[in-house]
Amino acid sequence: MLQPLDLVVVLLYLGAVLVIGVLAGRRVHSGGDFFVGGRSLPFWAIGMSIVVSDIGAIDMISGAGGAYRYGVAQANFDWIGSMPAMVIVAFLFVPYLYRSRVYTIPEFLGRRYGVGVQLVQAAIWLGFLLAMLALMLWMSAVFLGGVLGWNTTLAIWVTVAIVGLYTTTGGLRAVIITDAMQMIVMFVGFTALVVLCLAEVGGISGLVEKVSALGPRTDDHFALLLPHDTDKPYPWSGIVFGLGMVLSTAYFCGNQAVIQRTMAARSEWDAKAAMLFAALCKLFVPVLVFLPGLAALAAHPELEDPDQAVPKMIVEVLPTGLTGLVFAAFFAALMSSVDSYLNSSTTVTLTDFYGRARAALGKPPASPREELRLGRVLTVVFIVAAGFTAPVIERFETIYVALQTLLSLFQGPTLAILLFGVLWRRATGKAAFVALVGGVGLAAWLTAYGEDHFPSNDPFLFISFWSFVASVATVVLVSLVTPPDPPERIRGLVVGHLTAEEGIS
Repeated sequence: MLQPLDLVVVLLYLGAVLVIGVLAGRRVHSGGDFFVGGRSLPFWAIGMSIVVSDIGAIDMISGAGGAYRYGVAQANFDWIGSMPAMVIVAFLFVPYLYRSRVYTIPEFLGRRYGVGVQLVQAAIWLGFLLAMLALMLWMSAVFLGGVLGWNTTLAIWVTVAIVGLYTTTGGLRAVIITDAMQMIVMFVGFTALVVLCLAEVGGISGLVEKVSALGPRTDDHFALLLPHDTDKPYPWSGIVFGLGMVLSTAYFCGNQAVIQRTMAARSEWDAKAAMLFAALCKLFVPVLVFLPGLAALAAHPELEDPDQAVPKMIVEVLPTGLTGLVFAAFFAALMSSVDSYLNSSTTVTLTDFYGRARAALGKPPASPREELRLGRVLTVVFIVAAGFTAPVIERFETIYVALQTLLSLFQGPTLAILLFGVLWRRATGKAAFVALVGGVGLAAWLTAYGEDHFPSNDPFLFISFWSFVASVATVVLVSLVTPPDPPERIRGLVVGHLTAEEGIS
């Protein structure tokens, strides 16, 4: 239980988030304001929002626990697994997505390939976003209940009220503004934790000496890349090919919660700069996460549950007041994930399902006012439904691992059709549809029957790579044997057209 001063810090933080989020809603007057912030936000706010939407409290705890178990190889999920992909996305994908004026990734794919690809991709992402919304809401409630001593039900509905109110009122603008504040809290809190953890174990030299003295179990704890035949997770082959080439690039160019933020930028320059600024910030995330995990290993080498590394160090090294700030940082990470999945779920539903349904019935697009009204109604529906669904998560001990595996089922095919959609004008809608459905089917089959054949405790790294390779081959072969799509479908969406007509260098 936190001390009174820590409780004051946490409650002041929650109140500040609520007030700032609601005030941001005063500038929301249309669907465009609600879904993409009126395309008026600066790069630095969007970049900070991307960082905290990607790094949740679960990642912080499991990341530190991974460093405790396996060493600094855990850092690859932010260095090799984020930064190169974010640079590629900034210069290759963001210009086309931003200039297309879309709200969602499925909407972009629908313009490029047709309604079939749009609906399949939208269904995949909506299912994933809603599942993650329930999971993150549950984790937020468990965390808040643990900090303040509330029962889980009360904590769930307090979280629903806080996040639901500012997200419903302010839309993506409120999400981004509150996320920016949350990133500052996260970085300040965890910087303090890192400094005090290092002081506890005698600095960097003391940390290395104590960890290295633990014997064979820590022989490669300071190796960034592990051998291909290692008996630990994260071999270099899976990290480079599965994570670096496929999963990370697919995540940052095809993740609705990430890309939707760049669509809120006030200019194309801000959209690209936001992704680059986020990549720069991500450079520091592994240091903030894995150093407390290694410090816990040096101080307490016999922890039964490595995921308790960070909580144990927080209790031992942080003074009163600062403990409240770090707990606020954890809750900031959780809330930023909840508001991200909530806003993105609403956007996908209205854009890719409601919008397509109106078009199929011969009705004109919804007015900006109607979009805003429906967006707010759906936001309330989704957050309340997640509140009732969240307790179900308690029954599944491996739900988070299952959701990570779920990502690997469709990230490879998604990257393939996005890559060819932007780079190759000959790629056809039929080819993309076959590649998407077939690639997901192959990944599902490999997950069910082929994981024993991969040299890793995390076979999803290899499954994503091979589903990407199969999807690439499918796009090429099917495109070459099917008629090309009409020129008007690809105009402004493919490299050649955008370069020639709009002057991209």
